[in-house]
Amino acid sequence: MGSKFKSGFVNIVGNPNVGKSTLMNLLVGERISIATFKAQTTRHRIMGIVNTPEMQICFSDTPGVLKPNYKLQEQMLHFSESALEDADVLLYVTDMVETPDKNADFLEKVSRMSVPVLVLVNKIDLSNQEALAQKVDEWHAVLPKAEIFPISALHSFGVDQVLSRIKELLPESPAYFENDALTDKPARFFVNEIIREKILLYYSKEIPYSVEVVVESFKEDEKLIRISAVIYVERESQKGIIIGHQGVALKRVSSEARKDLERFFGKQIYLQCFVKVDKDWRSSERAMKQYGYDLN
Repeated sequence: MGSKFKSGFVNIVGNPNVGKSTLMNLLVGERISIATFKAQTTRHRIMGIVNTPEMQICFSDTPGVLKPNYKLQEQMLHFSESALEDADVLLYVTDMVETPDKNADFLEKVSRMSVPVLVLVNKIDLSNQEALAQKVDEWHAVLPKAEIFPISALHSFGVDQVLSRIKELLPESPAYFENDALTDKPARFFVNEIIREKILLYYSKEIPYSVEVVVESFKEDEKLIRISAVIYVERESQKGIIIGHQGVALKRVSSEARKDLERFFGKQIYLQCFVKVDKDWRSSERAMKQYGYDLN
C-alpha cells in the first residue's frame, strides 16, 4: 500500500525580527517573503507553497505580533491571530535573546491550541550550549505540549529536521492548490513587496512605515514586463525624502527593485515609480481597504 497524499497549512508566527521571513524562504526554497532587519516588513499573511509527489505544504508567514497602537498595526495583529485559527501545524519562532514573557497574551492563545505547535529557537549560532539548554527549559515551562527545535535560519542549521517533522504531522488530505502554484498571491503583490523592501533598506527610521506601494499597471509580453508603481506617503516632506535631491534616491530604489524583479520573474523589466501623497493613510479606514488590509 502506498501512503496517502498529505496536505495542510503550516503557519509561522512570532514577534518581529526573530527571523520568520528568512526561515520561510528556506522552507519554501524561493525568496517569497522579504527578509530585512527592520521590524514590520511583513504586513500581510504571505503564503508559500511546497509541492512534492506525496504532499503539499502551504506555509504562511505572518506579521510580527505587536501591541497595536494605530489602525495598520491592529490589522497586522489580526492577521497573526487569524493564523492560529486555520493552522494544521503552528511554528512559533523565537530566538536566543527573547524571553517567553514578551508576549504573554498571544502565547496564552497558542498554549490552548489543539494542533501541534513547534517552537523554533532561532539564532543559536549567537549563543552556547548552556544558554540554549536554559532557553529550552524556559519554553517547556510556558508551552509544555510544544516540541522545541533549536535552529539557525541564517546558517540553514536544524531546518531540515523541522521540515521532516512537519511532513510527519501533516494531515492526509487532497491538495488545496494547483501543483505548479508557488504562492496564492498575484504577481503584483511581489512587485509591491520588493519595492517596499528597497525603501526599508535605503531610508531611515519612520519613512518606511509611512509608505504603501500600489502597482497601477503590470503588462507582460514574451520578453518584457512593463510595471508602473505608485509609492504613497503620508506627508509632502516625506515625498521629498523619497525622491531625494534631483531624484537620486528614487532612481536608486527603482534600479535595485528592477534587478530583483528581473531575477524573480526571469524576464527583462521596465519599471516606473511615482511618488504621491495620501495624507495620514495609516489612520484611514478607506485607505486601509484600498491597500488590501480589509479583513471582511
